[in-house]
Parts: sequence; C-alpha cells; structure tokens
Amino acid sequence: MRFIKFPDKLYKDCPQYVPALHSDQVNSLTKVSTLSYCQRKMWMVMDGRKVVGRICGMINPRYNERYGKKRARFGWFDTIDDFTVAKLLIDTAEAWAKENGMDEIHGPLYYNTLGKQGMLVEGFENTPPFNCIYNFPYYKGFIERLGFEKECDWLQYKVRSNLPLQEKVLRIGSLLKQRYNLHEGSLGRLKKDKAMVKYFFDVYNKSFAQTVYNFIPFTDEEIEEEAASVLRFVSDKTSSIILDENEELVAFGIAFPTISEALKKAKGRLFPFGWIHLLKAMRDYDTVDLMLNGAVPEWQNKGISAVYHCAMSKKYIAAGTTWGITNPQIESNSAVNVWDKYENELFMRRRCYLKSIK
Repeated sequence: MRFIKFPDKLYKDCPQYVPALHSDQVNSLTKVSTLSYCQRKMWMVMDGRKVVGRICGMINPRYNERYGKKRARFGWFDTIDDFTVAKLLIDTAEAWAKENGMDEIHGPLYYNTLGKQGMLVEGFENTPPFNCIYNFPYYKGFIERLGFEKECDWLQYKVRSNLPLQEKVLRIGSLLKQRYNLHEGSLGRLKKDKAMVKYFFDVYNKSFAQTVYNFIPFTDEEIEEEAASVLRFVSDKTSSIILDENEELVAFGIAFPTISEALKKAKGRLFPFGWIHLLKAMRDYDTVDLMLNGAVPEWQNKGISAVYHCAMSKKYIAAGTTWGITNPQIESNSAVNVWDKYENELFMRRRCYLKSIK
C-alpha cells in the first residue's frame, strides 16, 4: 500500500493528477491473470521511513516471442524531483532485466496493451482520462539523461462533439449503410450475452493486432477481466456497435462519461463516499472519454468509420455532450487524421522510451 499510495502524496498539490483507485491497483499488482505469464518486480526508494520513489519492472514473454525481442518494460515509475532517486530506480530495474536475459528496456508501460502507458511530454496543463498516466515535466529530463530515446509517441485530441458532422462524412456514412445493409446493434443486449461479449473482444483482438503498435493479443482470462471492468460503464447513450445483415460485428465506437474529476474527489477510495462521486460522474455527459474505435479487419480501409461516427455524433448531441477526449493513438497511424473532421486541439502527447542494456 505504501507503493500504491506514494503518487497520492507526491501529487497532492497538483490539480491535474487523477488518483487511481487503490483497490484497482492492488488487483493490478497482485491478482490480474496477466501475472500468470508475466514476471514483475517492484522497488521503492526510501529516505528514512519516507517513500521518495517507486518503479515496477516487467517481462512479458508473449510480447518478446511475438516481436522477436528481449525486452523488459518499466511502469509505475514515480519519483520526487531528484535525479539521484530516478537513477537508482532505473538502474535497479535495468540490472534486474539483465539478470533475466533481457537486452533492452522500454516504458513506461503496463504488462500488456490494456493498462496505463506512455510518459506525458506535452499537455501538462490538462487533466487526463482515468486510464492515462499523469507525470511531472521533470520526468522527461530524467529519463533522457539516463540514456533513453524515443521509441514512439501517442497523441490525444480534445474534439468538439456537439457540432454536426461534415456533409461529406454524413453522405459516406449513409451510402455505406445502404450498400452493405448495416445497422446499429444494442450494447445493452450485448452486455447481457456472455458469448457476444467474448465475440466482441475476439474481434477487438483481431482489429488491433496489425494496427496498434506493440499490441499483445489478450488471453481469454484477460478478456473476461476487461469485460467485467469496462462494460459496466458502457451504454447505448454514448457508444455504438455496427452490425451487418447477419448480425455480425462490423465496427464499434466505445465511449463513456469522464470520471477523472470524480476520482480526484474519491482520493483513491470507493468507500465511504467515493462511489457517490463516481455515480454522479456517470450521469454527466458533458465530456466523454473515447475509449475504443475500430473496425473488423475485413471491413478496414473501406471508410466504415463514417458509419459509427455518424451514429455516435447523433448520440452526443442528444446527450448534451460538448467534448470528447480521445484515447492515445500512435502518431504514425493515419487513423489519427479522422479527428480533422471535427473541431479539435492536441490535448496530450505521451511517449514510450527505449534503451539498450546490452
């Protein structure tokens, strides 16, 4: 718990920081099924009895096998503004990685593609979605001074969601729906059908396997955990699934009201009153977090995004939504250009760093 609670003390005077629920962190560090195949080790730096830094080293053998690498990853990296502490944390994680036969280390990352990843390097004035890292600006300088170089950047945009879509997008969406006999499905019904939930995440696996950088396909156990965690927040009010005439999934857009401000009030705890703040947040649709957008592989590169964007745009206007905050998307993916169809601004830039430790 000292490891988990350290950032709450480090960022107590930072208005942008969003505390993670302590119970979720305990689960991530001790119980998630990903630990059945990943190695992980945690360290803290102490100044007397006071915690001044923390880090978690991880090795995901499924990642290394998929990409032909010998990489460790680091995450849960937090430090006071002291380079000596940062160096001790990183050096320790690197030494552990070498002992386990690794020749590179990158991060900040989670065990797999599901968790928080990417060091914030731009957009420090903004409050991130609950599933994204916030860190002080000095982290970047420390990591680069320690010999890490940029591996990739992910971009997040703030988009205006209460304006009508461009006529071109509306026209393309309508034409594609008619041509392929597409229609909108019910997320409410999907959530009650375990087989459909499993199918949805199987499609998600396939959809992002070739397009998401460093993607690691989920195991069945990980799918069950993610479904239990995420689907409770999802509703037809702000999300959409597109089906073909055979009721097969074609594309999806998943979003839900931001809970970042509620988590600030909860201060890491659901009880006694944290759950009340979260419940209120789930009824406030002014700002939504755009969590997942994608299409089944055989439907990609057909402009199908226009169909679910049309469906979701109508829902946002009806719900009184003003802003959408996109999930991080790698800068080299042309899919980020879709946000040019909206009034938008760059919200955050986050970076994965890489270092050889041969």
